[in-house]
Amino acid sequence: MIELDTRQKSIVVDKLKTYFDQELQQDIGQFDAEFLLDFFAKEAGIFFYNKGIEDAKAVIDAQFQSIDMALIDIEQPEPF
Repeated sequence: MIELDTRQKSIVVDKLKTYFDQELQQDIGQFDAEFLLDFFAKEAGIFFYNKGIEDAKAVIDAQFQSIDMALIDIEQPEPF
């Protein structure tokens, strides 16, 4: 399960409360918003985490490809 620090959790809980108020015209309390956040972290957090890993891997792969191309550019021809 993804765990947020106190500051991060407070920010997301405030965003949930604002979303419910503005988009759904429902007032949810602090406890309900925290409960909902914990539910999403437990049930969906792994998907967001894995997507972040996938995105990071793509960035690293692109950097390695760039390094590989730079090394090929400076490679000296071998005499035959």
